[in-house]
This record gives sequence, structure tokens and C-alpha cells, in this order.
Amino acid sequence: MSEVRLRLPATSANLGPGFDAVALALKLYLYVAASPSDRVVIEATGRNADICGATENNLLIETYREVLADRNRAFIPLKVNVRNEIPLGMGCGSSAAVRLAGVALASHFGSLGWSREEILAEASRLEGHPDNAAACWMGGFVASAWQGEQVQAVSITPPPDWRAVIVIPSAPLATMASRAVLPPAYSREDVVANLQRVSLLTAAFAMGRADLIANAMTDRLHQPYRAEVCPLLPRLLPLAGRDGIAGVALSGAGPAVLLLTISKDAARGAQNLAACALEGLGGIEFLTCELEQEAASF
Repeated sequence: MSEVRLRLPATSANLGPGFDAVALALKLYLYVAASPSDRVVIEATGRNADICGATENNLLIETYREVLADRNRAFIPLKVNVRNEIPLGMGCGSSAAVRLAGVALASHFGSLGWSREEILAEASRLEGHPDNAAACWMGGFVASAWQGEQVQAVSITPPPDWRAVIVIPSAPLATMASRAVLPPAYSREDVVANLQRVSLLTAAFAMGRADLIANAMTDRLHQPYRAEVCPLLPRLLPLAGRDGIAGVALSGAGPAVLLLTISKDAARGAQNLAACALEGLGGIEFLTCELEQEAASF
């Protein structure tokens, strides 16, 4: 069978009020090239190459194997070359990108013949929610929802000048640990406040209205609770609406924080402001990137 090449972008989900509903694709990528082999071989470079290149407990291979087994297809060993730019365990959609890669490889080498929509639905099922997977697969600002076993998603092309500054702490955080601090129920007032803001946020992206983003990215459902396990967030939230920083939100389940800026120059300024706000905290990394507007290549 022919070699398969994939390019899958990082994503930042929730964006404040859009809990498990919206996400944004970023120009940081997971590159995968795979071909049949007599045994599983993984060659990895880039971020977390030791994790990406491990043959045991490798999420890509486990996903590939699981999908084939579920569809009664034989496991075909692969030689896989991976180049990773996406921070792992930081809320930047690394697991969604890997899940999509594993499902796409299973579709190809297992002769499942799945469409892009079917690949997205399967990866979303394995992830448990479609937000990161839909944005990774489609690019842009993506709103998504389940319809039975299928995913309905719409991609909005963000303004080309907008940039993301991802502020990354030294230690990762498991999504399960981040979800564990959330309450079992919410007040009607908090739910309505989030519904209003995620609607406004979607309209702001569609219209390129940076002036609406600071308010639209405020949240009452998860960020107030996750702040205790994501210590960068309370220090950076006050930067929203200042000096070209359109909005600030936890990136996915954290612990990284997204600063959405209106231009390349504003992104540089945002990094400086964030560094001042985080003075005294060690091991902080800043990643500045454009917003991905195109679908993942497969």
C-alpha cells in the first residue's frame, strides 16, 4: 500500500465560554508519514520525541490498532515517521491530532474507505468530544456538535492578521485532572452568561470584531475552577483588552493560556506583557503562531 502523509494542526478549545463546543486551529503541526513494514517502527523528531517515538503506550499506534480491531481488520505493522511541534499535555490539542492520525491510518491501511466526515466522527468518539478534533481536521474557528453518531461542524475563517500567543508552564496537566475540579452542576445565571458569550464570540470571529473578544471570551463554567490547577490563568486574564490583546483564555483544559492578538506586532507586545505578569515564575515558554485557516492534509 502507498505511503500516507498527514499534517495536523494544534488546536485551542473552549476559548473561554465555549466549553466542549468551539476551538481554534493553530499553525503548529504534527507531521506523520507511514508505510507498511514487517514490524512497528517509529522514528520521531521535534517536541517530546521520546514520547512520540515510544513503541509502548503510543497513542497513535494504540488508536490505529483499536480502530482496525473494532472493524475486524488485520493489524498491519507500520513504519511511522513523526515530526511534532505540538506541546503535549498542555491543552493544545495534541491528543486530538494523534487520534485523527491513527484513525486516518486505519482507514487507509485497513481499506475502510472512510470519508473525511467519518474519520472525524470516529476520532471525536475516541476523544469523547468533537471540539479539538473538528478544528484540527477542518481548520479555522470551528463550532461543533454531535448529531447522533455524526459530528456537525462549521469552520469560520479568522482574520489573517490575528495571532495566538501560547503561554506554557513547565509542567503538563492531564485533562482528567483538570476536569476533576469542575462542579457537578451550574446555576442558570452562569449557564446563560456563557451562552450569551459563546454566541458573541462566534459572531466576533465571523465579523472580525476584535473589540468584542475580551468580553466574549469570559467564562463562568470552567475557568474559575481550573484556576486552582492552572496558576498562569489568574495572572494573565487581566491582560484581555489591553495593547492589542483581544482576549485571554485557558487553552483547552490547560495548563497553557492563549492570548489572542490582533497583529504580529501586538503578539510581540503581548509576550512582553505576559512575561511581566508572570515575573518570578520559572520555566515559562512562549509560542507565537498564526491561526490555521486550512483543513488538515491527508
